[in-house]
Amino acid sequence: MSGGLYSMDQKDFDQTLDLTRVKPYGDTMNDGKIQLSFTLPVPCGDEAVEAAKQLLKKMGLDNPQVVYFKELTEGFTFVNCYGSCTHTVDFTSIHVPKVESTVWSMQETDDFIREHIGRHIVVVGASTGTDAHTVGIDAIMNMKGYAGHYGIERYEYFDALNMGSQIPNEEFIAKAVELNADALLVSQTVTQKDVHIQNLTELIEMLEAEGLRDKMIVVCGGPRITHELAKELGYDAGFGANSYADDVASYIAQELDRRLNG
Repeated sequence: MSGGLYSMDQKDFDQTLDLTRVKPYGDTMNDGKIQLSFTLPVPCGDEAVEAAKQLLKKMGLDNPQVVYFKELTEGFTFVNCYGSCTHTVDFTSIHVPKVESTVWSMQETDDFIREHIGRHIVVVGASTGTDAHTVGIDAIMNMKGYAGHYGIERYEYFDALNMGSQIPNEEFIAKAVELNADALLVSQTVTQKDVHIQNLTELIEMLEAEGLRDKMIVVCGGPRITHELAKELGYDAGFGANSYADDVASYIAQELDRRLNG
């Protein structure tokens, strides 16, 4: 009997996936279930819960539920909520600009450089401007790398200099000229008030003013960086979250080969 009821319940569930009308998946296809958490600048209580529910409705969520709420400090309430999304997106129409290169292992990249370029590639990297965070540039450049992905310093056919953080764009460019760098890697973690946009734009403008822009591969990366944004700002490529040294090193090797031998 229980097996029959289970089969009947399963049969009643909507199992249709329409890629032109995609919505969130929670327990069953097309249920639209979403979990949200946020803080309201109001006193903790029933009024705060109701305010959260009304906000969820205005976001296009049906059956809003506040499953947890707590006072953070006087006048501020944290809420954890659920609701069902009523909106859909056409997944088939989505196109996200991406870096066009093949991701290789460290050995594959070194082999390619040796066979196609025949010399070491010079790379200078830094967290420029007022950005004091080095976690991003260290993950890409330092020998130990990150999450099992060795950094560019460990590659046989890269000469890499990690200048660290809070490096003025002027100093960054001067070092690149001194070392005759093939590529510049810029890491930006701080994004408040779009300071990363300002700093990245300034670097490109300075390179262009010095007649250096086309003489180097210029790459930027960080948690709010996309390839599309990087291209808009005048960079050759942009690497966001979940990017590793493999991605960056492979791209630089292939792009330099294209410029030298393409």
